[in-house]
Order: sequence, then structure tokens, then C-alpha cells
Amino acid sequence: MWIADGWKDYEVIDTSCGEKLERWGNYILVRPDPQVIWNTEKRAEEWRKCNGHYHRSNKGGGSWEFHNMPDVWQINYKNLKFNLQPFKFKHTGLFPEQAVNWEWSGQKIKNAGRSIKVLNLFAYTGGATIAAAAAGASVTHVDASKGMVTWAKENLAASGLSNAPVRWIVDDCVKFVERETRRGNKYDAIIMDPPSYGRGPKGEIWKIEEKIHPFIQLCAKLLSDTPLFFLINSYTTGLQPAVLSYMAELELVKRYGGRAEAQEIGLPVTSNGLILPCGASARWEC
Repeated sequence: MWIADGWKDYEVIDTSCGEKLERWGNYILVRPDPQVIWNTEKRAEEWRKCNGHYHRSNKGGGSWEFHNMPDVWQINYKNLKFNLQPFKFKHTGLFPEQAVNWEWSGQKIKNAGRSIKVLNLFAYTGGATIAAAAAGASVTHVDASKGMVTWAKENLAASGLSNAPVRWIVDDCVKFVERETRRGNKYDAIIMDPPSYGRGPKGEIWKIEEKIHPFIQLCAKLLSDTPLFFLINSYTTGLQPAVLSYMAELELVKRYGGRAEAQEIGLPVTSNGLILPCGASARWEC
């Protein structure tokens, strides 16, 4: 497992009864987590002193209960800064487990010894974009949500990288990649974090089980003659690390050589020393 253990402003304090107790800077949140199927005693006092608690509804979705919480606040990951805001579907605007991939991709970019063009697809609020830009890459950031792209721009500015070479695209990722292919544009590295299910700005439907393999095939055509890496993230339960690895082997290793590896990614839990699984990633590098 690849573990995001470099945080100081974020911590999984405890896990129990389908929930995780987290510290986000100075604020404590309780959020549901489908991986937490064990029922252990909630000994940490923070369970009773949380600033925000997301309650699941039996009818689907849920709602937040807040206690002395700001609308927006910031946390740091080393030299990167992120704006956080609790919003529907329990999220805060950041997936802290992805820090383990920010470290990996950042080192690849820094060690390349040349200019690197990165394409970040389904780029959300820009964690991977900002990490790549901080490492010296030029980045094309693509997401179908205008609001998420605006949020990513604010995170880039908060990290002191307003002048970094980042191109912001609000578009359906598949449509954008198809156009880039026709244009003959190339990238040295590609990052993708596709949702399990989603809709593009014009109602385009994305179902990961149906779309992910042909999309990887399509994206592979955008790699330059000297590709550096390809990173695939998944939070879909049915896509195990081995499945991601097989697709990387088929579409990247066979075409470009190099090596592919896939693992679960996770976060350490302070109370018991366990690692909380948080999805899977496949990494291909040349």
C-alpha cells in the first residue's frame, strides 16, 4: 500500500462504526467512510468535540451539523496550500490520501531534467495540478465543473503559484482528449482521477466500468515521444489495483515499455496505528 504519511495539518484520529474522525488544521470533522465496518469504542475525546459531523440519510445523501465552523479555511501540505469548504456529499474539496501521489509525480518531474507538460483530467480542486506546477511542470487542468476549476485557481494562488504555467479548461474530459488528439497535441505525463459516475456539461454520461479502458487507450495517444509517467486513480470499489495494473500493462507498457505498478492508497490512523484504505492508484513510468 502507498501511504500518505507526510501530513502535519491533516490527521485521521480514529475510525469506528462506519465513520472516521479527522483533524483538518484546527477543525475536527466526523464523516462516513464505507471502509470502516468495525464497531470499536470511540475513546478519543474529539468524537464529542467535533466541529462538523456529516450524517447519512436512510433515503440517500445526508447533511452537515456544524459547531463553530468557518465557511472556508485553509490547510498546508508542505509548501502547498488548500482552501477547504464542507459541501454536499460529505466532501471538503480535498482528498488528503492523494498526497502520496503528489510526492511521486513531483519527484518524477523534478528529476526529469527537462521541461514537462502534464495533462490533469477530472482535475477537481487541483491538488495534483498544484503539486506538478510546484515541481516545475506546465499543466493543463481539465474538469467539467466551472466551480471546481475556479476553486483550483484559488488553491494555486494560495500556494503562491499564480504565475505558474497552468492552462484551465472547463470541458468534458473525453471530448477534450478527442480534440487534443485531432490537434496533434502531446503531453509528457497524464494524470486522471475519473469518477465512478458523472455527467459532462452537456449531459454526457460517464460510467467508469464502461469507459475507463477505452479512455486510457485514447489518452495513451497523447503521450509524447519521451513520456515520463501516467497516473490513474480510482475510488470505485470494483476496480481493484490489479485491474488498473492490467490496463496500464496493456495500453502503456506494451506500447512504450517502462513499468507499471498498482497499489491501494491509504492514510495512517493515529489511535490504533492501522492504515485506512482510500482507493487505488496505478502508476506507469518510462
